Amino acid sequence: MKRRIFITGGTGYMGSRLIPLLLERGHEVIALTRESSRQKLPAGCEAVVGNALNGDTFRAAVKKADTFVHLIGVKHPSPAKKREFLEIDLKSGLESIRVAREAGLSHFAYLSVAHPAPLMKTYIDVRMTCEQALTESGMNATILRPWYVLGPGHLWPYALLPFYKMAELVPRTRESALRLGLVNIRQMVGALLHATEDPAIGRRVWEPKDIRTFHV
Repeated sequence: MKRRIFITGGTGYMGSRLIPLLLERGHEVIALTRESSRQKLPAGCEAVVGNALNGDTFRAAVKKADTFVHLIGVKHPSPAKKREFLEIDLKSGLESIRVAREAGLSHFAYLSVAHPAPLMKTYIDVRMTCEQALTESGMNATILRPWYVLGPGHLWPYALLPFYKMAELVPRTRESALRLGLVNIRQMVGALLHATEDPAIGRRVWEPKDIRTFHV
């Protein structure tokens, strides 16, 4: 079924890979962007210039969609970016959920993070707050919880793969290794693509082990 999808973070690490696939498969895509970044969107994608921190700047465009995909997040997150997590990730997430709910969208896909985890407390708390707001909104929702997404520019954790494999074999560490496992960018984009084409009924959560089952 052809979808009309509104995306935030469309010029980022995942969005820039997802939008061309959606267009190739016949879906209509509307992407929120800053004026300085609109030229980065591919041909065929409708650009909406607005502020991700103020839902009123893109409310009208959201009303034309049936699916919302929220991909905004601070680049290269680290514990030192606590303020950015609160000012950007939290604010944009809550505004997107609010506007999508008010517009009556049938499905919302939210990029969260695997938890609980021993690191990045504020980063995780922000996403848990958005997950809760999404649940309370009553919208059908797919929540994707990767821990780290491997790909161009995000390669250093490849060195950890042997340790993950070993941890998955040990009963005491198996659950944590699977919950905080690594996924690659093709698996992540495949999961996002599937989430838009096969929307959830109710609330659906995909952990790293689930995301790994998709591929593009």
